[in-house]
Amino acid sequence: MPVAIHVAVAANGVIGREGGLPWKLSTDLRRFKADTMGNPIVMGRKTYEGIGKPLPGRLNIVVTRDARWSAQGVETAGSLDDAITLANVRARCMSGASEIAIIGGGEIYEQAMEKADRLHVTHVLADIDGDTSFPAIDPAVWEEVRHSDHPAGEKDSHPTRHVVYRRRGSFG
Repeated sequence: MPVAIHVAVAANGVIGREGGLPWKLSTDLRRFKADTMGNPIVMGRKTYEGIGKPLPGRLNIVVTRDARWSAQGVETAGSLDDAITLANVRARCMSGASEIAIIGGGEIYEQAMEKADRLHVTHVLADIDGDTSFPAIDPAVWEEVRHSDHPAGEKDSHPTRHVVYRRRGSFG
C-alpha cells in the first residue's frame, strides 16, 4: 500500500510551535479529513497527545518508544517501520483503504521522507514563527502532480496552496 505524508508547512518550512499548529486552517482540516478518512493514519506520540483523541473513521497508529504507553482507540508501534507494517496488515481488512497516511510530527516526517510514495502538502502562504520544521522537498526526488489554490476562508488564518507530489520514478 502506498505511503503518503500529509502536512501543512509554512513558506519558511515551519510545521509546529510549542507542540501545536501555529495557524488556524479550518478549510484545510476539512480536506485533510476527507483525504484520510477510511485509511490507516500513523503519527508520533507527541502529535497524538496534541490532538488528544483518536481521529474517527481511521485506524490510528501511534509511534512511541515507551512500550507501556497506551491510549484507548489507538494501536501502538515501537518504530515507524513497525507502524507501516502494522498499517499494511490492518489495511487488508479495511474496505476502501487506499494509502497509509503519515500525519506527523517532525521526527516522524523526517524518517518518513525516504519511505513515502506521495506528499500531500498544504503550503501555508506565509512565514510563520515556530520550533518544528519539515524537511526540504527536493525537486530532483519529488514532482508535482496537481495543485489547487485556496484563499483564506472565514475561519482560516492564511491562504494556502495544496500540492500533491509523487516520488519521481514511482507510479503512485
